[in-house]
Amino acid sequence: MTQQAASAAEILARIADTLETRRPENGGDPQASYSAKLLAKGPDAFLKKIGEEATELVMAAKDGVPDRIVSETADLWFHCLVALTHFKLRPEDVLAELARREGLSGLAEKASRPQD
Repeated sequence: MTQQAASAAEILARIADTLETRRPENGGDPQASYSAKLLAKGPDAFLKKIGEEATELVMAAKDGVPDRIVSETADLWFHCLVALTHFKLRPEDVLAELARREGLSGLAEKASRPQD
């Protein structure tokens, strides 16, 4: 892993650690923390935000404004981290899956998934 990738993984892990403290069962206070509020409200709240942020990212990308693309991606990633926290998953789980897929053809990877 490169230094930059290690740093990114460390940042994601630190955010995940903070989000874990915001879980209702860990004493997260919805009055004092936006993250705790989302986690207390449950999936409908953070899933709605994921949809909103994904749409805002699409709009920023269509406009081609780099700063907005970065900002909206950060918002989307954050709300995805909230979802991972709710489901007791970690960013390391996602990074491991990305590492597993690295070097695979996207078409081959998709074809290997179970058919619904």
